[in-house]
Amino acid sequence: MKKVSEDAICLADFLPYRLSVLSNRISRAIADGYEEKFQLSLPEWRVMAVLGEESDLSAAQVAERTAMDKVAVSRAVNKLLDSGRLERHFSPEDKRRSVLTLSAEGRTIYNEVIPIAVGYESRILDQLSAVEKEALTSLLDKLETIQLQA
Repeated sequence: MKKVSEDAICLADFLPYRLSVLSNRISRAIADGYEEKFQLSLPEWRVMAVLGEESDLSAAQVAERTAMDKVAVSRAVNKLLDSGRLERHFSPEDKRRSVLTLSAEGRTIYNEVIPIAVGYESRILDQLSAVEKEALTSLLDKLETIQLQA
């Protein structure tokens, strides 16, 4: 990492910045494939993606899994509930706690967006060798572990 001065950094070489920009670019590229067709924002898709993998989660659990701000999750959840893409009901284990699940319409949209997302991921990963893919996975796993311990 190049240091610009004692109180500045070169963002182009700063790992957190690079990871954030790359993540945003990839997410934006994938979103371009579904936003207009489904009138679905990126935060809404992230909520749907989490609930497509695991149902009956609270909004707080969705926020935790997506690392999104609770306010952003709340807005996305409300829009998805209003549009009929999500349903809210009480948890079977704890009748005081409400949980979210994809509605039938939400599940249909989820099933249509997944191939778009996976296709984009494939176009990226196809540019890497098997050794590079393995190294990428290993490095991402290690960075997640380091970040969670910090």
